[in-house]
Amino acid sequence: MANIIKRGIEGAIQNILSDYEKGRNIDKLDAFRQPDRRLITELTEKLFRVVFPGFFRDKSYRVYNVKNSLSLAVEDIAYLLNKQIAIALRYNSNTGADEKTVEEQAERITLEFFNGIPKIRDYIETDVQATMDGDPAAYSEDEIISSYPGIHAITIHRLAHSLHELNVPVLPRIMSEFAHSRTGIDIHPGAKIGKYFFIDHGTGIVIGETTVIGDNVKIYQGVTLGALSTQGGRRLQNVKRHPTIEDNVTIYSGASILGGKTVIGKGAVIGGNVFITKSVAPYTRISVKNQELRYDKERNIMNAKDFDEDSAWFYVI
Repeated sequence: MANIIKRGIEGAIQNILSDYEKGRNIDKLDAFRQPDRRLITELTEKLFRVVFPGFFRDKSYRVYNVKNSLSLAVEDIAYLLNKQIAIALRYNSNTGADEKTVEEQAERITLEFFNGIPKIRDYIETDVQATMDGDPAAYSEDEIISSYPGIHAITIHRLAHSLHELNVPVLPRIMSEFAHSRTGIDIHPGAKIGKYFFIDHGTGIVIGETTVIGDNVKIYQGVTLGALSTQGGRRLQNVKRHPTIEDNVTIYSGASILGGKTVIGKGAVIGGNVFITKSVAPYTRISVKNQELRYDKERNIMNAKDFDEDSAWFYVI
């Protein structure tokens, strides 16, 4: 039996190797010329040490001076990030730029990204405050930073969005998918999100590439800010396909808001499980009419003598 397996495996390997020779995109073997997903994930986690220096510190280093600690972190991240940006630029470049030009471009982008971190941190501070103000279950900002998936996803988004705005290919999307895998929150790095953004619970949220979100917006789990249709395929690239959410809007769980021309006006409240494809005027409340509930007694649940039949009921929707 072992010989049968051995011969069979050798034949299967040969078949797969032959399949690699068809010249398709999935047949590429230049692994070292492509961005490293694992390394980009590690860099994303390291960036949390820069954004939240007291919360995600590498405890293997006993550095007591914040300047020295920051220098170690930034130099390490910058060196590796610069190399990954250069790889991404080469991998996706159709300009035929020479190696030196690509390396210089990667260095400029890396420097600009790090110079933008104070602004990113300003926005994240407002996100933490919005969560503290909006969630009565939150007992401290420390708890929010350490454990809330919404803050985790928003922080990665703000970092990824910065790289996206600097026209870095691939890397921002890898970062956003890392956040998605960790939190269940799927935010495209192209989405523009204002200050004081609060995601409550968060699982199942989808925010598309061309979404624009204003300040002081609250979104609950299961919300989709999506496109009406993608049947146009590549022709829809760079076309606004996703909605605009203006300031001070609240969107409750399960709501779907679709379309690039759809604008949810300032101060609107969107109820749970609604489906919206048209604009909503400012300060409007949208809700689904309450479904009728039927209350039936459930019999023979228990045989206990002290069973109270009147307490045994359930919802049927």
